[in-house]
Amino acid sequence: MTGSPREPSPGWQFVRGKKWAILAVSIAVIVPCLWHRRIEAGDLGSHVYNAWLAQLIEKGEAPGLYIVRQWNNVLFDWILFHAASVVGFATAEKIVVSACVLVFFWGVFAFVAAASGRPPWFLTPCIAMLAYGYSFNMGFLNYYLSLGLASFSFALLWQGRGVERVIGLGTVPFVLLAHPLGFLWLAGTALYVFLWTKLPKWWNLAVFPFTVAALFVVRWYLAHRVQFPVDWSDTPFYLLNGADQLALYGQRYVWLAWTAVLFGIVPFVFQTRASREDKAALKLLILPLQLYFVAVCATALLPEDLRPSLYGGWIGLLVFRLTTISAIFGLCVLACLRPKKWQFAGFLAVAIVFFVFLYQDTKTLNRMESNAEKLFSSLPYGTRVIPTIGAPDDSRVQFIGHLVDRACIGRCFTYSNYEPSSGQFRVRARKGSPVATDSADDSSDMEGGSYKVQGTDLPLVQIYQCDEADPTRLCLHNLAAGETTGQVGLHPPAPPKSDNLPK
Repeated sequence: MTGSPREPSPGWQFVRGKKWAILAVSIAVIVPCLWHRRIEAGDLGSHVYNAWLAQLIEKGEAPGLYIVRQWNNVLFDWILFHAASVVGFATAEKIVVSACVLVFFWGVFAFVAAASGRPPWFLTPCIAMLAYGYSFNMGFLNYYLSLGLASFSFALLWQGRGVERVIGLGTVPFVLLAHPLGFLWLAGTALYVFLWTKLPKWWNLAVFPFTVAALFVVRWYLAHRVQFPVDWSDTPFYLLNGADQLALYGQRYVWLAWTAVLFGIVPFVFQTRASREDKAALKLLILPLQLYFVAVCATALLPEDLRPSLYGGWIGLLVFRLTTISAIFGLCVLACLRPKKWQFAGFLAVAIVFFVFLYQDTKTLNRMESNAEKLFSSLPYGTRVIPTIGAPDDSRVQFIGHLVDRACIGRCFTYSNYEPSSGQFRVRARKGSPVATDSADDSSDMEGGSYKVQGTDLPLVQIYQCDEADPTRLCLHNLAAGETTGQVGLHPPAPPKSDNLPK
């Protein structure tokens, strides 16, 4: 006798049954990666530039720089480096970043589906906006990729079966390879869900208060016992609700983010009140709500910046990164509700406006980068450059100066680039390197405008904004010994601070 064929897993059935919808949504989601000549996403320019430095190191053409082997915060850089070796930097950037966006989008989609028990099609506009939110536009691509992979891994381990769970488990090392924060989120969420679902009734109620208490202990320890510098965010926790991921290049994004919150809160309040007698519906909400509130508590209690080594770079903007996780859990809560057509229409309208704004602002940055390329075309190869380029005061995306790094590829060296001196990336600088400073403090001061030029730094060229009416217009200035890097320019940028969130 032969047994009946085994029924395909729900995940595989979904992919096979919705393949054309998946393809159409995927094409739409990567459009922002293709609508300009370059992808403007803050630190992305630095990642691409350092991939070029890695190529020069392999050829012996980057004196004072070397590559180290590391097993975290490197997956995106490794993929970009090898892709660029085959197709060149411009094409590699488009391919690799588009792939990361798809991993993040469908990873979050799968995670939300696993938490709610149904595909969250009505939330696709929200997931698309989150895919191009603060973490993406700041260029935290290793962290961003780790969250996408962690979402996929957890969805497969939680609701998959057989081979799917093997794939989910096999994805875990790549999560760590991308970024340790993604791995910690995956491990912490898996432990929380395991305890909540496996502990006897009533005992599982202790998981939430115990987790929050642990976060208070961590805060106390970092505030009183740690010997290295720690900065705390003064942004009110209620502004860090996950929707802040949509607040990007100005105040108009903030109003858009609060509109998205409104379309989420109103149906949640009315549907939970209407479902007071529906115990199954309320039970489905409990776990996602707990995970969301734990994430919000984490953003309220953890430090914004810390510096484990006095000689290395800061681990910065931690809280603002973590609100991506709050947003993911918030989407899980919304997915447990009965979807309404007007709610989808509202989210879609917000997404259309969001991407119109994003197109306009990234087009402006593309124009600035084109101006930088024109200026660099006249410089001798190997010229050392320091950018002092600031974003508008109401912009949360402060890393726009890294577009100069990418404009330097094949032409010049951004002497102030922070990656080699930070000790957190695979490209490192030795003392006295003519290509990059080996001091994390000097790197910050150079671009922040307070660095006093030394005779050994010369020749050195500064690129800065020189037209108040058109901040995209850039000029070059030959620096002299004794001069500070902030003496010329519109307004030398200060290092990003945690109070830059528009209120």
